[in-house]
Amino acid sequence: MSSVRIAYETFQKTAPAAQAALLAMGKAADEAGLDKTIIELVKLRVSQINNCAFCLQIHLNVSRRLGLPQEKLDLVATWREAGIFTEKECSALAWAEALTRLADRSVPDEAYEAVRRHFDENQLIFLSTSIATINAWNRLGAAFGFAPPIPKAAAAGKAA
Repeated sequence: MSSVRIAYETFQKTAPAAQAALLAMGKAADEAGLDKTIIELVKLRVSQINNCAFCLQIHLNVSRRLGLPQEKLDLVATWREAGIFTEKECSALAWAEALTRLADRSVPDEAYEAVRRHFDENQLIFLSTSIATINAWNRLGAAFGFAPPIPKAAAAGKAA
């Protein structure tokens, strides 16, 4: 199990402008009118790819508050095979994966064409902004080992 290198609270105190900029990017995407459940599914998938326990737990908590079905939360890592995601959700998840896995490839035209069937240009800009923002948060959370915010009920059950 990894340990915290720099606490999230230390990051907040040391780099409030950086935190504010990331929060502002996230807020802009949230206020664009996109379906919040799709945005949360995307944030979950990107956080899984980037191995960021901090962001994964945050967005599991948010997803549950939004009422996302547990089955979707359980199967987002295997969304292609799950058979329970809508075409629109699948296009957003594929787009998120394409924008997250850029190290050795470009973004395929097929992914762009698929996502454009479900999102207009304005929505795609904010969906992509949301994906870019969670990727930035993931890099900070993974680098510094921010502790995941486990809900109190789950943490209490683990201690028992």
